[in-house]
Amino acid sequence: MSVTPESVQQLLDSENYGDRLRGVNMLRLLDPAVAFPKIEGLVNDGNVRVRYAAVSQLSTVGEADREQSLQILRDRLENDPEIDVKAAAADGIGALHLTEAYPDLEQAYGNTQEWLLQMSIVATLGELGDPRALSLLQQALDSSTDLVRAAAVSSLGELGNTEAVELLFPLVDDPDWQVRHRVAQALHRLGAEGEGVKSALNRLAQDPVEQVAIAAQNTYSASRGNG
Repeated sequence: MSVTPESVQQLLDSENYGDRLRGVNMLRLLDPAVAFPKIEGLVNDGNVRVRYAAVSQLSTVGEADREQSLQILRDRLENDPEIDVKAAAADGIGALHLTEAYPDLEQAYGNTQEWLLQMSIVATLGELGDPRALSLLQQALDSSTDLVRAAAVSSLGELGNTEAVELLFPLVDDPDWQVRHRVAQALHRLGAEGEGVKSALNRLAQDPVEQVAIAAQNTYSASRGNG
């Protein structure tokens, strides 16, 4: 059966949440300009799975109306009762590069103890590319949650601000190997040089976890090749 705006709308109008969920997922097959107006009414759906799917789709179809997407994502980030939906809203803000919403992300991070939401906010900051994120990412490096620290390291690498380099040095000995691995990757992305960087990479190159050691060795080799 071919997917048309009419066939999708029939699913979206169903009282069965499974049909509505199918309809939301089919929206990705339509032109964003056609799909966006249909999503607007579903971001407040009574079923959390439907709301999550609708908010998640804004990461792509939201380009059809960035201003309205900004308003929707801000609202869901602040007001949705479900952490998963809030996290999807944070993801959408980063995917659409809605830097106007940076203060909303910062506030949401400070107002939650939920690691999933904190991680989504931290992870999206690298994609968002707003230089104001440096201080929040520095705060996230002290998180007691490994996944939040790892996401913060990656986002610092994506931001490309070399001021982040010294913030990464203490994490060379982080107890979580994935954090150490991302430190090696971030140092590569930042293109950092100097004795501190060399010392950090040498230490990481001797890491007992092979992935960490290889990433550090590759970063060190690349820096020498550029020198």
